Amino acid sequence: MHILIIGAGGMIGRKLAATLGSGSLGGHAITRMTLADVTPPPVPTGVSWPVEALAADISESSMAEALAARRADVIFHLAAIVSGEAERNFELGYRVNLDGTRSLLEAIRREGTRQAYIPRFVFSSSIAVYGSPFPDPIPDDYVLAPLTSYGVQKAISELLLADYSRRGFIDGVGIRLPTIVIRPGAPNAAASGFFSGILREPLAGQRAVLPVEETVKHWLASPRSAIKFLIHAATLDTSALGVRRTLTMPGVAATVADQIAALRRAAGPEAADLIDRRRDEVIEGIVAGWPKSFTPERATQLGFSAETTVDELIEVYLAEDAPGASG
Repeated sequence: MHILIIGAGGMIGRKLAATLGSGSLGGHAITRMTLADVTPPPVPTGVSWPVEALAADISESSMAEALAARRADVIFHLAAIVSGEAERNFELGYRVNLDGTRSLLEAIRREGTRQAYIPRFVFSSSIAVYGSPFPDPIPDDYVLAPLTSYGVQKAISELLLADYSRRGFIDGVGIRLPTIVIRPGAPNAAASGFFSGILREPLAGQRAVLPVEETVKHWLASPRSAIKFLIHAATLDTSALGVRRTLTMPGVAATVADQIAALRRAAGPEAADLIDRRRDEVIEGIVAGWPKSFTPERATQLGFSAETTVDELIEVYLAEDAPGASG
């Protein structure tokens, strides 16, 4: 089996490559892996089969065609301009998040016209496809009405995924990822970054900034769960999906206050004292339109699972991703 990971240089992409590098996928032996990102992504250690690391901008049709020509059996499409950056840079967000996805899908379709080729295509979408007003929790069949450019780009890509699957060009599965907490490493440009920051930095004895009120509630899952979602989506029997190819993933519904309480339980009151309340009206405005919780019945019935408490999210981070963790 040949695996292609697009966006392999990001945190989730690196973890996915490392996880797949140590085994098989759905009972099939992995014999080759291609890793692509805007700069050549790192190659996981200990892999006994060929790994190709490429610099690739999928919004360029020639590069999308070069990737499709490799005819990977499973394609993980993780590449994206994150929410905050997509809002600040309108053209870049649409070029990468929408034009890049369309360019890739078209390249796969054209490759299939030359010789039969229908890869499993796993697309990482986002709960940003929903926008207020909405119920709490949000059911699986609720309308998509995003309030950010990033959310719009993901929602359009979900429709493309469904249509290209319906036409038989790909065998697509979309997963709407919760906000990933706790993200290891340095903060990124995502508007949601503080959800990780207010836990990650205090756990390391560093100060963190909280730009919203503690009453803000959101849908969270760990990096470990994100990898499990992707792998399960790659091996899922898609006949159970029908024409609705994208699923909302399980997660933890928690307020910022819930997060801080869990931080106190894990590291004591002195850790919580490292959080500086500093309101940011731009981030507040973005987050105000985000969903708070879901009833992800379809995903749960199909075998997807995640953590159920913030305490578990912290435990996963300390065990796998914190500095000095065993991994």
